[in-house]
Amino acid sequence: MSQETRSETATTTSTGLADWQAGIVGGLVGGAAMGAMITMMMQPVIEVAIPALYALAPPPNGLAGWVVHMAHSAILGVVFAAVATGTGVGRGVGRSAVVGLVYGVVLWVVLAAVVMPLWLGAVGFAGAPPFPNFALPGSLPGHAVYGLLLGVVYAALR
Repeated sequence: MSQETRSETATTTSTGLADWQAGIVGGLVGGAAMGAMITMMMQPVIEVAIPALYALAPPPNGLAGWVVHMAHSAILGVVFAAVATGTGVGRGVGRSAVVGLVYGVVLWVVLAAVVMPLWLGAVGFAGAPPFPNFALPGSLPGHAVYGLLLGVVYAALR
């Protein structure tokens, strides 16, 4: 009498990252591009204003500004991933790129134009911009590039 035993093994061939991981990587890629733009166009923002949000002294402190900026970029990338996953808008590179671009503009309106001036004023930063700070072009192009790259990288890595 012979006995035969079968076992099935589940395999996956997906090479994509988890949504939150793709959000972090996309946020870091977009953040690096945005940070380079800010450094070239508005150096005091990265060296003075961003570190001042957390009372990181002595200004100017470009390294602290970059570390904080990249941390914000990664965290906001995870928020994008949650929104994109929850709503289903992150499917497909083209669609995700457009949603990312809109997300970047919304971040500019909410965080750069409204929250940042209030926050800098609250911590007593003497160089706080006016509230609200919708000065154009300001950081709008950087936020748009951040969102666009975040959307593209996020979709590509999923």
